[in-house]
Amino acid sequence: MPKVTDELSALDVKHLVHPGGSRNVLISVGGVPGLHLQLTPKRGRSWVLRVKVGDARRDIGLGGFPAVTLSQAREKARDARDKISQDIDPIEEDKAAKAALAAAQRRGLTFADAVDNYLSAKLGAFKNAKHRQQWQNTLETYAKPAFGKMLVQDIAVQDVLGVLQPIWTEKTETASRLRGASRPFCLGQPWQGIARATTRRVGQVI
Repeated sequence: MPKVTDELSALDVKHLVHPGGSRNVLISVGGVPGLHLQLTPKRGRSWVLRVKVGDARRDIGLGGFPAVTLSQAREKARDARDKISQDIDPIEEDKAAKAALAAAQRRGLTFADAVDNYLSAKLGAFKNAKHRQQWQNTLETYAKPAFGKMLVQDIAVQDVLGVLQPIWTEKTETASRLRGASRPFCLGQPWQGIARATTRRVGQVI
């Protein structure tokens, strides 16, 4: 189990500097077990979640700092650890998501077709059949009826908000699952903009 460290503030993180030498350095920032800020000798800074997935230790990249803030990095780390607790490998999931999105953009696929292709591609990321079924059912029930027939590249911020906002308060667990199920599609445009907008408008919905 990762060592529990004191939580650093955003100001603390801003002032972290590489201690010298030729190797990258990982500094634990607290708040989420295994979350580190990686410092390079050339002043590069990025977020890394060091965590055990199955029997293997993984270093999961969560984006660069300051583009990804401390609070955003902690949210991403919590989401990754939640997936791991459901027997989902976040790294394999991201690989499948990128492949599915690239195919959708090349072929002009609808959201529904992209989700079906993604499920087929990421089957290996799910080690628990129940969790895979929950993931699929959430998209089938809430996302597909709303914009399943739309082309992936045509889906806008308002389309995603229209699905998440009505259920976030009364069905928080379902909305959280939908957030996790939708997050892989945020890896490419226009979903990066959707992720940022929903964070601002729905209070960390995505």
